[in-house]
Amino acid sequence: GFINYSPDTVSLFWANPSGGNAYLYPLERLEKNTKFIHTFIGHRFVAEDKDSKVVMDHTVEFSGVIGISNHENVHRHRDIRNEVQRTMNGEWSKHLQVKRTFSPLGFSKGRLPDDVMGSMRSYYYNNGDPPHRVQEEWSTKGLYVNYWESDCNFIQIPWELKKLWQDRLKDVVQEWVGVEIEQTDLYGVRQYEAGARLLTHVDRITTHAVSLIVNIAQGDLTSPWTVEVYDHADRLHEVVMEPGDIVYYESAKSLHGRNTPLAGGYYANIFTHYRPISDPNWYKKENPEGTPEPLIDVGKCELVGKPDDYSMGAVKCENPAIGPHLSPKMFTAESGEDLYQWWLSVGPSFDDATTSEEL
Repeated sequence: GFINYSPDTVSLFWANPSGGNAYLYPLERLEKNTKFIHTFIGHRFVAEDKDSKVVMDHTVEFSGVIGISNHENVHRHRDIRNEVQRTMNGEWSKHLQVKRTFSPLGFSKGRLPDDVMGSMRSYYYNNGDPPHRVQEEWSTKGLYVNYWESDCNFIQIPWELKKLWQDRLKDVVQEWVGVEIEQTDLYGVRQYEAGARLLTHVDRITTHAVSLIVNIAQGDLTSPWTVEVYDHADRLHEVVMEPGDIVYYESAKSLHGRNTPLAGGYYANIFTHYRPISDPNWYKKENPEGTPEPLIDVGKCELVGKPDDYSMGAVKCENPAIGPHLSPKMFTAESGEDLYQWWLSVGPSFDDATTSEEL
């Protein structure tokens, strides 16, 4: 595939081994205009700008998506804290709109099937560097990823490979939730870089009922970068993931994020989403008979481990069904303001001498 981030529309050509270039089509800018083509290893493609200058000359070595130039997010002045505070209040309200649940906690940890892991890792190995890796488009998507502080990169996946992975993973998620589901989206590969943060949020309510976070690669981290997930009683869990780990989660209901900045290195994830078959109103319904009861009361809890013993059972509760991932900080949210205060507490300090930041 080809994605164009050069200043203007380019013309894409197939280089005929017998001589000359065969015109294929115009390639407009941005991810929404990505074009895919079936071809063979060794085939060569050329892109020219409006002045017939060659801006890409690529010989196919493996399946992937080529970036022509790179995306640059637009930065501007605004008061980040106020926007984050409003966003957290909105996300809190959205998570309360969902009635239906699927599991006791709203999340669980597992492992990627070996065949899928092998396929994903191979794809990432081949496509993990420019021009396959480009900056993710965030200029119009809000503050969920701190793209103004840390590059957020993206490795696009061909549609047919996406479908193959998502079909395979549907069986894995369906076994976890115990109901028949249909695929709605697969997103990634998103690669976070040092300093990255992901605001607490919930996903699209009509389509993202149950989902997977898949970690396919990470490296040079100086401390674990936990995924923060709130259970059905709004208790914070911090889950450590290694390459090949998956986290099942009820992504339209269970608030989730990564507010602590990524300590060094890089971290590459794929996200795949599902919902009950042909049911965009699933979230308005009561739980059907046989659904596991949400785990609300777990009795008295106490810290028995170290403050950084994530995913190691650092917090023990009277009901062991709470599992090993309860945050050692023993934090429970009761409002969007609490989510905002959490974001402030685990991130870098602000200079209160200024009322805005350059983004």
